[in-house]
Amino acid sequence: MADFLIAVAGFVLAMVALGLVRVLRGPASADRMMAAQLLGTGGIAALLLLAAATDMPALVDVALALALLDAFASVAFVMGGSRSEVREPDATEPHEHGA
Repeated sequence: MADFLIAVAGFVLAMVALGLVRVLRGPASADRMMAAQLLGTGGIAALLLLAAATDMPALVDVALALALLDAFASVAFVMGGSRSEVREPDATEPHEHGA
């Protein structure tokens, strides 16, 4: 069973490597972020498969840390995107009140 899990982990890593192409060539930053999420999720899956195959509980801890970093990266991307879209009012522009 361990050989099967290691083979599946290798397959997941190979598919994640294909996703790396999208990170490098993505036409938009959202495409690149989604591909980076794929890399994180695939890395977590591979680590959990290897932890089950080799009976190394420390790999589960590494996978959890990677999951936290992946989540923080998503939040940082969304927060950075929302700040760049919001434009502060210019002091020289007249303020519109009412209708």
